[in-house]
Amino acid sequence: MALPLMPGNSPNAQLGKERFHKSQHFLVHSGSMVVDLEKPGIGGEPLIGQKKVPKYSVYPKGEARDLPSWVAFDKQTLCFEAYFKEAEFDAKVETYRIRKCKIFFYLEDDTIQVTEVKFKNSGLPQGTLIHRHRIPLPPPNDDQFYNVYHFNINKDIVFYSRTFTVTNCDLFTKNFLSKLGLSVNEPATVPEDPYTNLRQQHEASMNPLRPYERLHPLKQFLENDGKTLRFYCLWDDTDSLFGDQRELVLHYYLADDTVEIIEVIPPNSGRVHVSKFLRRCKLPKNAPVQMKPPGAVTARTVLNVFGSMNEGKHVVLDSCDIGAATDEFYKDSDLAIGKEINVWGRRVLLTDCDEFTKAYYRFKYGREDFTPVQHKAPAAPKPPKPVPPYNGFGSEEDSLGNCQGLMPKPIQKDFRKFMEKDSNGLNSNVLSFKARMITKDPVHRERVFLICYYLSDDSMSVYEQEQKNSGIIAGKFLERQRVKKPGQELFKSELSEYFKAQDLYVGGSICLNGVHFQLVDADDYTLGYMELHSDEFPITNIGTIFSKLRSISEDKQKEVRTFLSNNTPINDGFVPYESFRDLVMGLNCGLTEHEVLALARRYSEHPVHKEDVPLMLAVAQHYLKRNHFEDYNLLSARFVHSDRQKSGRLPVEEVRNICKAFVLPIPESLQEALLTEYTDGGGIDYHALVAGLNWLEHPAPAVMADDILKYEVSARFNGGRSGLRNINCSKLVKEIFSFSPIKGEAEAAAS
Repeated sequence: MALPLMPGNSPNAQLGKERFHKSQHFLVHSGSMVVDLEKPGIGGEPLIGQKKVPKYSVYPKGEARDLPSWVAFDKQTLCFEAYFKEAEFDAKVETYRIRKCKIFFYLEDDTIQVTEVKFKNSGLPQGTLIHRHRIPLPPPNDDQFYNVYHFNINKDIVFYSRTFTVTNCDLFTKNFLSKLGLSVNEPATVPEDPYTNLRQQHEASMNPLRPYERLHPLKQFLENDGKTLRFYCLWDDTDSLFGDQRELVLHYYLADDTVEIIEVIPPNSGRVHVSKFLRRCKLPKNAPVQMKPPGAVTARTVLNVFGSMNEGKHVVLDSCDIGAATDEFYKDSDLAIGKEINVWGRRVLLTDCDEFTKAYYRFKYGREDFTPVQHKAPAAPKPPKPVPPYNGFGSEEDSLGNCQGLMPKPIQKDFRKFMEKDSNGLNSNVLSFKARMITKDPVHRERVFLICYYLSDDSMSVYEQEQKNSGIIAGKFLERQRVKKPGQELFKSELSEYFKAQDLYVGGSICLNGVHFQLVDADDYTLGYMELHSDEFPITNIGTIFSKLRSISEDKQKEVRTFLSNNTPINDGFVPYESFRDLVMGLNCGLTEHEVLALARRYSEHPVHKEDVPLMLAVAQHYLKRNHFEDYNLLSARFVHSDRQKSGRLPVEEVRNICKAFVLPIPESLQEALLTEYTDGGGIDYHALVAGLNWLEHPAPAVMADDILKYEVSARFNGGRSGLRNINCSKLVKEIFSFSPIKGEAEAAAS
């Protein structure tokens, strides 16, 4: 009975295989074609009796990451301590020698290097015994190479017929082998070498026939080269004729304990400038001294010379330097702030030092007192420079610059402030307020103005909004410029004060060139910017507003309870903005209109406003038609080119960038509203957007002037006072006064 043809039941060994190629059996060796007998058979499988030799080591393949070994194990090396015994046949004293060495195994490519520790006067060519390369295993496995699994402590390893015994390894190697799952053996001891011990005993018993003194100035130079202590000094030479106090700078070189002094010559002092007050040398403490005779100052002292001319002369040196002439020189321990040093008969006072010198003495000697010595009289105050009053020509800053020097210089603007506060993308850094004139004239009282304050240069501009049948031409009312505060004298020596951003807030009044304005509203960006930077605009600080509300009397709090109990139960704690404003302003706690607006924005609900898409498209076509924009084919081609997936949709940011590249003559607020309306989960349908904007093929009906102004000026203030609908008064009162608007409690308090 035959078995069904299913996995596991078929004796066919080829079932499930995918590779049936025939391996290449030819290699190029020394420029000629040869046959490689070690190549595998069909599908890369080894032939009968053939062992598969790995091309690379079995380790490493990368640790927890799919990286090549030369990246994962770069600059990582295993270090083993080992020795090998070398037989000596020609020596009489020794029969064998123990030679210590180190074995380095490089994990990145499985190469091995063996170096021998150098010993003095060994007579052997020590150093690198085996250069770095992959070492094959001993025969008969010489077709394979050593890998990390062949190494362990207290184990013999054969490199080219020489047996090395591994005795120990470093901590990194031990941890690495443990992570591989290898059991690291205990360290082994190195056997003693009789000849080496004999040499060491012989050298320890040897004494030099001629005692000598060990001088190692090179160590001090290598450790302190380039390190210099700097002291600021004072030489009081007022006792001499025509003498005065002279400032000096002392440099102490730690490399060789030498001193160099440089004089600080002030300008217009009448002194000739010299390069150095004292050249670099060792400074003796007891100077000036008598000059030493020749041969008195030497590195060695000769005690005697004996011997005849035929036998040769012998020299005996004084190792204790008993007869040598010695002088005391200043060291780094002798220098400190407040001390006097002798500079060849001149008393020099150390008054101060630099930071490196302080750190040096703090680390080496533990000093902490580095109080400088005050030797200079306080500088006399500079006499004030009288500035003539402004004469009316040019700007005040330009006229002041002409009085400060013979060569007039242009006015330096605050470039840092300009770079930080200049418009960047959707962040315009422009504060916009809606204002009205303060006047008794009913015609001018109804005029609406847009006051813009530019944070980059503190300038202001005023635009008048067009009013239907007003008889007044709308447009630019005040050119962008810095505006002076009123009530200042014109011809004066001081600079005038200009309006700042903190002077503009909702409910406040300003006077621009004699015209008084009342700020009645602000756009959403302005209110958000002022609330975000409450440290610059204290009027929007919620903590200050809460403090004013908490300071009201108990009678006012009862009025708040009564108001909430009568209004909030019906609307779930929400009241209209006008009612909320009347309530807060009636508390008489010193809140301004802008503070009430900031408080209402914090506790207001934000309903979703539905835009009229056909009206927005009609207004957009009006702007495009007025500016003669007709490149709709190029705009569509650019959208199609950016759509790599050919899905008919693009992300919002990419559509915005393309519209900016084509410089569409549409107001920014209207453009953002259109992009928002055309955005869904998969992006923007650019075909529908271009079709709606195309006034040549799909013209929209004509629009009224009020609709155009809605997206040109008025739409900027939708997030201001007009955008506030209902205020969560219950949450506000609970956070400030810590009570809930319960009707029963309010009635009990009122009775």
